[in-house]
Amino acid sequence: MAYFALALGTATKNRDGKIIEAYFPTPILNPNDDLVAQLAATIGYQGGNETLEVTAAQAGELVQAFQAGSETASADFAAKAASSAQPLVCVILANDDKPQTVAEGFLKLQLISHRLVQPHGTVLDGIFGLLHNIAWTNEGPIDLPELAERQMEARLAGRTLSVDCVDKFPKMVDYVVPAGVRIADTSRVRLGAHVGEGTTVMHEGFINFNAGTTGVSMVEGRISAGVVVGNGSDIGGGASIMGTLSGGGKVIVSIGENSLLGANAGLGFPLGDRCTVESGLYITAGTKVRMLDKDGNEVEIVKGRDLAGVSDLLFRRNSLTGQVECLANKSAVELNDELHSNN
Repeated sequence: MAYFALALGTATKNRDGKIIEAYFPTPILNPNDDLVAQLAATIGYQGGNETLEVTAAQAGELVQAFQAGSETASADFAAKAASSAQPLVCVILANDDKPQTVAEGFLKLQLISHRLVQPHGTVLDGIFGLLHNIAWTNEGPIDLPELAERQMEARLAGRTLSVDCVDKFPKMVDYVVPAGVRIADTSRVRLGAHVGEGTTVMHEGFINFNAGTTGVSMVEGRISAGVVVGNGSDIGGGASIMGTLSGGGKVIVSIGENSLLGANAGLGFPLGDRCTVESGLYITAGTKVRMLDKDGNEVEIVKGRDLAGVSDLLFRRNSLTGQVECLANKSAVELNDELHSNN
């Protein structure tokens, strides 16, 4: 049978014993049947999609199973987990169905941030209702109903409990830092973001979950949930891309390769390769666009959605009439190699 994913990790529980988050440093995509069978014999996996709590002793027994399956990184983690007092959890996903537990949801988000799957490469339906609002602090995640008491306890012990944010999704770098990236403000990249190798996210850049870049990009604007930006494309300062949670509906808004969304520009439909959207211009699926030929003459007027996925286009606003215009982008933008250096 083909399994979707599995992972051994640590979990945080609230005072009622409910798991509120889980950390999986070495998730495995498409594990083989032998590995799953060995894990089942150790931790009692019954089949389907299961979240199983694991003892430290069981984690030690899993070392050999991971080694036999050539999963060296997971074997190393299991060996370390065998001497840990932290709650341990193993999630085995036979199928890529909507997550049913908090641990399943966190595993799927980490599969994306580990670049094991692309955005939209795993089912995340219902994840908002599944995850808790958590206080993410310098002493770890805390369930909100317990925060005030924990703050008092910290003060009485001479400590200050610093709350970084209150959210369902933590910052990505607390779980994984992908190779070859620069992130100026780590709080602006959520867990579940896919940050391609060679991507730089500047201080005002933002990448939501189930979204991101596939390769080299300079991100100085907002990549909303569900949005995918192709290799070699840049998102200018203050620019915004409409996501599936912010008006895009079921349409997956994306940007192709070697394109530029100018500073303070916006996009509400899929953009093709080698396209440019002029700074300050926000175009949506319903925006009326005046199509021009090579001589600058009007050919027709279309809506933005009619140009979805079309390559080699330049979008601009006529400074005299205010009309949105589009013409062939014969001088496709050449990106600054120095800005994309992550050394």
